Amino acid sequence: MGRIRVLPDHVANQIAAGEVVDRPASVVKELLENALDAGATRIRVEVEAGGRRLIRVVDDGHGMNRDDALLAFERHATSKLRTADELLSIATLGFRGEALPSIASVARVTLETATGDEPADTRMEIAGGKILHVDDAALPRGTTITVADLFFNTPARRKFLRAESTELSHVTALVTHYALVHPEKHFELLSASHTLVAAPPVARTAERIYQVFGKDTLAQLLPVAAELPLERVGLPAPPPWKQDPDEPKREPGTLRVTGFYSKPELQKLNRNSIYIFVNKRLIRDRLLLHAITEAYRNIIPPTSYPVVLLFLEMPPEEVDVNVHPAKTEVRFRQQNVIHDFVRDSLRNALMRARPAAGFLAALDAAPTASPSLMPPALSPLPSAPQGEPAPSGEGLAPAAMDSGPFSDLEPSEGAADFRLTPKPVPPVPGRLPFAAAAEVLLAESNTAAADGPADAARATARVEAEQAVAHLNHLASLRPLGQLRESFILATGEDGLWIIDQHVAHERVLFEKILRDRKVERIQRQRLLMPLLVELKPWQLVVFAQIAEELERSGFEAEPFGPHTLAVKAAPVGLEGAALERMLTQVIEQSGETPDEARQSQDLTALRTRIAASIACHSAIKVNTPLDPQRMEWLLAELAKTEHPTSCPHGRPIALHYSWKEIQRAFHRI
Repeated sequence: MGRIRVLPDHVANQIAAGEVVDRPASVVKELLENALDAGATRIRVEVEAGGRRLIRVVDDGHGMNRDDALLAFERHATSKLRTADELLSIATLGFRGEALPSIASVARVTLETATGDEPADTRMEIAGGKILHVDDAALPRGTTITVADLFFNTPARRKFLRAESTELSHVTALVTHYALVHPEKHFELLSASHTLVAAPPVARTAERIYQVFGKDTLAQLLPVAAELPLERVGLPAPPPWKQDPDEPKREPGTLRVTGFYSKPELQKLNRNSIYIFVNKRLIRDRLLLHAITEAYRNIIPPTSYPVVLLFLEMPPEEVDVNVHPAKTEVRFRQQNVIHDFVRDSLRNALMRARPAAGFLAALDAAPTASPSLMPPALSPLPSAPQGEPAPSGEGLAPAAMDSGPFSDLEPSEGAADFRLTPKPVPPVPGRLPFAAAAEVLLAESNTAAADGPADAARATARVEAEQAVAHLNHLASLRPLGQLRESFILATGEDGLWIIDQHVAHERVLFEKILRDRKVERIQRQRLLMPLLVELKPWQLVVFAQIAEELERSGFEAEPFGPHTLAVKAAPVGLEGAALERMLTQVIEQSGETPDEARQSQDLTALRTRIAASIACHSAIKVNTPLDPQRMEWLLAELAKTEHPTSCPHGRPIALHYSWKEIQRAFHRI
């Protein structure tokens, strides 16, 4: 008897379920995507016991007739794909036809659907992949799918589920994430008779961010928008996009990026607050993560990450979404073009905005980056003044780091955690720390929807007006008042009081000058009267040999002098003595931290900026250095000419702004 046999259908479906469905949030994701593909404008999600006991998704989409409802639970049955050629141009969220049969094979499923055009609507019951009942019913237009007792017939899979609170946080993150990418639709998430998410339709993504994150987080985000016609990069223009009639027409063959990025002062310990959407699809992609990190290079510390909500739109022909069973990974046809486009768009937006760090925000900020953008779902939010949203960025629990749809997929390298928490305002007096008590988790069901579309529009307009004032374009017009302990420059302008760190300000000025001079090979160097001898370890001499050419182009003239010594004969202007030795040792040690195989092909741009940053740091004006008014004015004028006057090359803020409005509020004038 042969060894190879064909698996029964129910076994094949359970295997497919292992790829598509691994937790309640996976079920919610598949059903939400089906609802969106069906043209739904209102979607309600109900869960019990974190989704283990019950998941119900109700939508007002176009529904299905009886025959389609029966076919929907067959493997690879779909309304979104006809031929293999269409795999090259997928414009829907779902297309595999595996979700419903996979879910039905490991749960008890009830489907209620109506098109509004049929004489009788359809109600089906399925358990473990077997159809139990198919009945006629009278139902409103749309589809309701109820998934009960998830993994009831696969107890081994059920044991791997996390606590109910953890699973609920994943579901909450997922629903609020879809609410972000579809601000024109109505989303609700209910659990145990409480409303976790209530997001009515709004006109703009900024208003949705206000609804989901709150005013404080929105105030730390700035908009970005850019387009790139494909013809500019030598690509053929694809056919027009497949769009809904109600959606605005898009220019064929255009790469478009919109979204929001954080000011340099808002930093995170990991990538969990980077949200990436491609054609309204939630993805994780190392290429785009690298592009975002490169956009913030020498603006925030290399160990910190920004908060980014990035919406990337492109012709479906330019992206392959058929590379992962859960459709969370994609491949781009022109990877380098996409990478450079995203990097340059964010970088140029930062250069134009030049956001200033708020003085009070800097005082409230922790010395290290917080673990995530929002607290976990089972955490009560502190109370807020009447008419204002709850604060969004305080008291974040460390436990938040291990939840999210992608947390178990290479958490150290994965993309966004998508752990978004809605903005209910429980009646808790004062500013309390976040607790883990599930009973205090939720506000009243109507609280999350208290801020309607009109309120969100007015609130975002106020935030945007304040952001327009808080930038560093007025540096050259500031009037220096003096120094604070001969380390910080105090200056005043029409928009309030400014405190400038003289060392990091001069460091930024020198850093950009060094890079400009290096680009045209005009580095100013000075020869030393006597060679400076620097003692190095054997491995440091090996690293020096690998970066010696770039050091020479950056203004150094050095060569080995004996088995453990380096003789420096010339150095960039401004470096001498102990500062020169420290700088050289620092660059060698930082380069030595790179693995050998990566160091041999490391990015020359990264090495160049690392050397420039180190030279600037050791050459800049030190703290405890008195400056006369003319030199302070010169420093402010030179800082105003730089591309990124927000922070030094190592990510420390340069200037803090104490706005006139904050001063008035502090003195109870307003």
